[in-house]
Amino acid sequence: MKLLITAVVSIFLWCSSVSSVSAQDVSYYGFEPDITTNYLKEGNDYRLGFIRVAIEVMVPDPSYISVVEHHAPLLRNAFVSILSTATERQVRTMTGRDQLRLKCVERAQELMQQETGNPVIRDVIFTKYIYQ
Repeated sequence: MKLLITAVVSIFLWCSSVSSVSAQDVSYYGFEPDITTNYLKEGNDYRLGFIRVAIEVMVPDPSYISVVEHHAPLLRNAFVSILSTATERQVRTMTGRDQLRLKCVERAQELMQQETGNPVIRDVIFTKYIYQ
């Protein structure tokens, strides 16, 4: 019985140490202030909707934070451009929101590849998403 408990505890400790190592390799950079822009609402009349998004980017190595911070204005401009050209359907639906997020990931990786020779950004996360 003691052997079984020791084995279970050992496996638990090993698994927790493996997950903590991989979690330490990832870092996040948050864009401040939140991005607020407009989007075109669908319909016959010209109406604007507003969207406010808090964006964080995931980088695979903490040393990349300074690189992302240096290029933050370029990345912010790309995010604003993507969000401001979104349709109402993209803004309001979960699949559309995920499409916008993936566009942000692709564009950010493309820009970082051009600027640094490395895509640097692993993922983009919308931590706040409000539309009107």
